[in-house]
Amino acid sequence: MPTAEDEDVTSEPLADGRVIYISRHSRFGTDAVLLASFAEPRRVDHAVDLCSGGGIIPLLWLDGDAPADVTGVEIQPECCALAERSIAANGDGARFRMIQGDLRRVEEWLPRERYTLVTCNPPYFAVGSGFDSKTQQRRIARSEELCNSGDVCRAARYLLQYGGRLCVCQRPERLTDVICAMRENGIEPKRLRLVQQREDSVPWLALLEGRRGGRPGLKCLPTLTVEGSDGKYTSQMKEIYGRYGESSKWRDS
Repeated sequence: MPTAEDEDVTSEPLADGRVIYISRHSRFGTDAVLLASFAEPRRVDHAVDLCSGGGIIPLLWLDGDAPADVTGVEIQPECCALAERSIAANGDGARFRMIQGDLRRVEEWLPRERYTLVTCNPPYFAVGSGFDSKTQQRRIARSEELCNSGDVCRAARYLLQYGGRLCVCQRPERLTDVICAMRENGIEPKRLRLVQQREDSVPWLALLEGRRGGRPGLKCLPTLTVEGSDGKYTSQMKEIYGRYGESSKWRDS
């Protein structure tokens, strides 16, 4: 007989018949899809996805042949259980594993300087910023109650080989915090792309790549616009969504 938890879980289609399991407490948004694309994993990459939630970024990647392997790190057991269910449904166990734990103690489970790519869709709101959530799960995912930019960058410094990349997304108003945290941990910001909903709107998302041990020099990419004047996705967005299997249920977080 199905439990209340089972009834709360649904699946969404990804590309080529793949699925991801979500619940009302653990969903994903456009920002995660954009970060997965921005990171541009290579076949040779050994990757870690911090604050992995239900594993959306690794699940999007694994439709292709890159990265070579990926480990998701997520503190919430409910999210990890959903990710494990998706891994089983898609047959991804050989390349994708989940670890339930606090990224601030990542050295307890993962080796130092083994990885070439780290991604993170972190909490966006500082503690005390006024952000409120009706559920503990949502509050942990959205506010810096359990980790902040400094924690993410310290974990990335431990995990990354020299020359390895850290790719994150964040609200533009928090971009200074991320850049400072990267530099404090020997990760040089190298590539930045802002995202705006429409051409006449201000950016709502920043995508930033840093390289461990990189030389100074930040490349600003053209701003990505989500919608055209007709309210439909731009060609750039259609290309990104088409790569991963467009669904009517993509959600802005």
